[in-house]
Amino acid sequence: MLLYNTCLTSCGIYSFTGTSIPAGANTFQVNYFENQAGSRPGSTVEPGLDRDFTLALQDIILGQTNLSLVKTGGDLVYEGEITQYSITPMTSTANLTAAQNRLSMSVNLRYSNTNNEEDDFEQRFSFFYDFPAEAQLYDIQNQAHEVIFERITQDIYNATLAKW
Repeated sequence: MLLYNTCLTSCGIYSFTGTSIPAGANTFQVNYFENQAGSRPGSTVEPGLDRDFTLALQDIILGQTNLSLVKTGGDLVYEGEITQYSITPMTSTANLTAAQNRLSMSVNLRYSNTNNEEDDFEQRFSFFYDFPAEAQLYDIQNQAHEVIFERITQDIYNATLAKW
């Protein structure tokens, strides 16, 4: 029993969710992820996408850590921009029309740990959602955003806090 108690108190920065909170980190901030996708060829402008993605990233970190969200001065800082948001045909029919489309989204992330600059990095994260060509973006948008945001935010979380 003594060995069990020693391990629990010695391993204080590791949680059972797989999170490895960097030493000295108590707070995090997620700066607004501006949607710059509309200025890129082939990308479309989607109002509210930047706000929704920023909130999704905040939510995953709040939900899986005991870090406190702050507006400024965070120990861990997440910032970047949405660089791609586009629909492309993926498969075609015998009549050479699209049978399936793909909604793709990419995010450029800059992560900073104010307590340890060696942890800082910049990386691109992306994911997609395939849907039937007869469906319009409006019809699948909520479900597509849920899938895409979940995957990208989880990948960001894993890269910064789970170290996977």
